[in-house]
Amino acid sequence: MARWEALCFALCCYLGVARAATLGVVYTEGGFVEGESKKLGLFGNYVDIFRGIPFAAPPKTLEDPQPHPGWEGTLQAKKFKNRCMQMTLTQTDVRGSEDCLYLNIWIPQGKRQVSTNLPVMVWIYGGAFLVGGSQGANFLNNYLYDGEEIAVRGNVIVVTINYRLGPLGFLSTGDENLPGNYGLKDQHMAIAWVKRNIKAFGGDPENITIFGESAGAASVSLQTLTPKNKGLFKRAISQSGVGLCSWAIQQDPLAWAKKLGQKLGCPIDDTTALANCLRVSDPKALTLAYHLQLTNLPVPLVHTLALSPVIDGDFLPDMPENLFANAADIDYIAGVNDMDGHFFAGIDLPAINRPFVKITA
Repeated sequence: MARWEALCFALCCYLGVARAATLGVVYTEGGFVEGESKKLGLFGNYVDIFRGIPFAAPPKTLEDPQPHPGWEGTLQAKKFKNRCMQMTLTQTDVRGSEDCLYLNIWIPQGKRQVSTNLPVMVWIYGGAFLVGGSQGANFLNNYLYDGEEIAVRGNVIVVTINYRLGPLGFLSTGDENLPGNYGLKDQHMAIAWVKRNIKAFGGDPENITIFGESAGAASVSLQTLTPKNKGLFKRAISQSGVGLCSWAIQQDPLAWAKKLGQKLGCPIDDTTALANCLRVSDPKALTLAYHLQLTNLPVPLVHTLALSPVIDGDFLPDMPENLFANAADIDYIAGVNDMDGHFFAGIDLPAINRPFVKITA
């Protein structure tokens, strides 16, 4: 009996120590946040998960993101927040919300003490600058962009962020009245928040890598090139997209602003009046005013993506090929994921989706 009592006592001590190796409540610049501590197996380690932490204030339509004013008490960061407002795949309705500038954090923990000075990876999702979210698609409670796998297997902190999409994120008149790049500025705000706050979560603010896929990959590339991010991160990874891609920069934004403005009944002969009208338009109507053409295309589908970053003279002061000096101190990897772009290729060349038939003599 004594041996069993000793064994139980030792087990309780072990579990107690393991339980202690979690963050609990963390203090950030906005206030206290409390996440979820998830145990990995019976005698495994823990991973701390913080979902839905605001990195900026709820944005105003077609305006730059602003710092969050903070909150009273302890913010319960245990559920994903809404993705940013975007059209549904049928392009007949919208999902998400304008109040969407939130991020999620996964922190792997050891058995006896909380992690410190871990590398940090910040994920920027793709979706043609039109759709997507920091948690990705989901089936029940399984999410595409759950950061647990990378965090635990790689012993790194994983952060996933939201940014505005479609007209709300990238519409521009090409001048100071509606400069655009709101989605890129959201990404920048999130990266800067991570730089300032990640140490409290056990991360190393001097060892931050940003990575993304498709439009997220082009975003990563552009984040390395803007002068606004000097010193904010150390490394970057682009998966199937860079700032030099033909679809990464919209070179005639005013034409598209006029097309959408006309649909919404806005004056289009003066960019000041057009911008003012677009800003007070219903966000849902503005989102649905852009329709991605999928049939009878005059050019390959990827070249019809109209709502993308622009050269605004500030966040992107010049074409990407002229901004490489800003990325001189950043380690960079660029590559292509297997089968990436199949959706676009399948629309442009339907034959690639037909069953392969072997012809014999």
